[in-house]
Amino acid sequence: MDYQSILERIAQDVGPLVGSGTPAEYIPALAAVDPGRFGMAIADLDGKVHGVGDWERPFSTQSVTKVFALALALSLGGDDLWERVGREPSGNPFNSLVQLEYENGIPRNPFINAGALVVTDRLLTLTGDASSEVLEFLRQESGNPELGFDPQVAESEHGHGDRNAALAHFMASYGNIANPVPALLDHYFWQCSIEMNCADLARAARFLARHGLRADGGRLLTRSEAKQINAVMLTCGTYDAAGEFAYRVGLPGKSGVGGGIVAVVPGRCTLCVWSPGLDARGNSVAGVAALDRFTTLTGLSVF
Repeated sequence: MDYQSILERIAQDVGPLVGSGTPAEYIPALAAVDPGRFGMAIADLDGKVHGVGDWERPFSTQSVTKVFALALALSLGGDDLWERVGREPSGNPFNSLVQLEYENGIPRNPFINAGALVVTDRLLTLTGDASSEVLEFLRQESGNPELGFDPQVAESEHGHGDRNAALAHFMASYGNIANPVPALLDHYFWQCSIEMNCADLARAARFLARHGLRADGGRLLTRSEAKQINAVMLTCGTYDAAGEFAYRVGLPGKSGVGGGIVAVVPGRCTLCVWSPGLDARGNSVAGVAALDRFTTLTGLSVF
């Protein structure tokens, strides 16, 4: 399949949408990003990458890192994690407190903020340094040892993280947080501040297309665990718009409010698209459209 020609066609088709939407205004360091940026990359199973637009320009990964934290937590700690976080779509905004009270401090899934905090808490217990563990994993899987945190974004997250602090303290009151909340929040904010480009993320996510095999051929996850993560990405990876994303795109995907989306074609390739303009649910307007065009043009989806 001529991925380069497909990417160029997609960039042309979604061009009118680039600049639509609004960057994440509640995080000042993200609000200043130019919404007119657009990049997209495809990595095959062997790591060969094709790209278009701003595919080599770093951006703030934000919630996209939740996929990698989840994979590490499962690989190191096993299925015990699922006793503390569910696997169902939330139907509510990603930072909602409402369901936690009804469901006794157990988040609906690992990709809403409450669930991601539980995953980071578990990873912190298992490793002692959750954010650095995620960063090192991303460096290894992307093949880019220069990846790092963005201190400005981390500081901005800290300064505007009251809702995340409320979520963590609320879950702690139910016994679902094992580490001190300030330490947990610190690791969570630093994890969200990791900067990568589309090529880095497409390469790093290949273990999900390779049924759990890492870039070096070692096994991170069983085939079943890789399937499970892909399934939760499909049903929960794009906040409370997961149904619409599955309808339009038909691939497991995880978005972040930095404008990035990672998507997986199991057994074939991984994709990353970035455009900072977000819709009302926190997903990239041009990014979702680009992935929609990809599955339409190629016929590659899980359906």
